[in-house]
Amino acid sequence: MAKKVTTKKPLSGNRRSHALNQTKHQYKLNLQNVTINGKKVRMTAREIRSLNKAA
Repeated sequence: MAKKVTTKKPLSGNRRSHALNQTKHQYKLNLQNVTINGKKVRMTAREIRSLNKAA
C-alpha cells in the first residue's frame, strides 16, 4: 500500500436542507496514488498539481 504523505485532514461542516435541518458532514480529501522516484505515495490532487508546476 502507498504511504500517505500529506498532513491535511478532512474538513467538517453541516448539510442544510430547505427546511434548514442540519446534519454533520465531512469533506474528504481527494487522495490519489502517484509514483515519485520509484516509490508509491498517496497525495492530494492539489499537491500533485503543485509538484508538476514546480518541475
